[in-house]
Amino acid sequence: MILGLVQEAQEAGARLSRAADVVGIDPRTLQRWKGQGVGDDGRAGPRTEPGNKLTRDERRKVLAAASRPDLCDASPKQIVPRLADAGVYLASESSFYRILREEQQIKHRESSRPPAARSKPDELVATGPNQVWSWDITYLRSPIKGVYFYLYLVLDIWSRKVVGWEVHDRECGELASEVVAGACAEEEVQRDQLTVHSDNGSPMKAATLLATLEALGIARSFSRPHVSNDNPFSESIFRTLKYRPEFPSLPFASLEAARQWVASFVEWYNTQHLHSAIRFVTPDDRHAGREADVLAARARLYEQARAQRPDRWTGATRNWTPVAVVKLNPEQAATSAEAA
Repeated sequence: MILGLVQEAQEAGARLSRAADVVGIDPRTLQRWKGQGVGDDGRAGPRTEPGNKLTRDERRKVLAAASRPDLCDASPKQIVPRLADAGVYLASESSFYRILREEQQIKHRESSRPPAARSKPDELVATGPNQVWSWDITYLRSPIKGVYFYLYLVLDIWSRKVVGWEVHDRECGELASEVVAGACAEEEVQRDQLTVHSDNGSPMKAATLLATLEALGIARSFSRPHVSNDNPFSESIFRTLKYRPEFPSLPFASLEAARQWVASFVEWYNTQHLHSAIRFVTPDDRHAGREADVLAARARLYEQARAQRPDRWTGATRNWTPVAVVKLNPEQAATSAEAA
């Protein structure tokens, strides 16, 4: 049937390469089958199982690990490094995904649009903590329709640590100034050490905040108007915050309730969340310089796993070296992996 359909498509004017792409077979393969007269389909399929295939018992362990109460809400990207930190290696990340797909235990839970491709402003580069911060404000619903609480949040882009935050019932430059100044005092930021990036909202460009930044010797950087992708680190953490399973579906009952919830989120994000962009270490560990020991332990575990079953590894083990450089709005020549 396959050769017949391809022949029919060619007679109707289609090119062989296009017809082959539709049926999922290389054009040269179709030409060889036709020349050899092998019949309709020359694919025989694998005759034996691969020697490095996971056993049934190993598959059960993977499923059991993914179903644990502390891991059932995490993706394989989070499960694998968490198990590695506990000294356990069961299978690769891709194997976890494959097994969970086969057992119909993976489901896309979000309705989100793909990011729009837009040009970037001048890039900012961080090679350590407290060199580049990103900050923004997001709305939190209050009991009164149309009235909001406002979360001011400052993020270190290199470590992804939340270095400052407050929740208030209004949006203004004076409060923004207090949040940024407080974070600088907490982190003992020196003059000419830090650049703070934000969007172009009125609180971000308020005279009080700009005067505070100038007095502290902090350089300023702004997104283009109405382009949220120019401030991706802040947008990303706000998305993480509002997609947490614990994020209330109903409005916050009071300002104090909103503050308590954000405090618990920041504690989790800084000390427990394994961030995918920094080799799945916590922001606190990276900010404090502990990530090297964590990643070195994972690397040793992976080498041991490869030594025990080398037939299951086709190349080097997973890269657990620390991410040295983080860029905000990288130049167009840079790869997408260097972005947030």
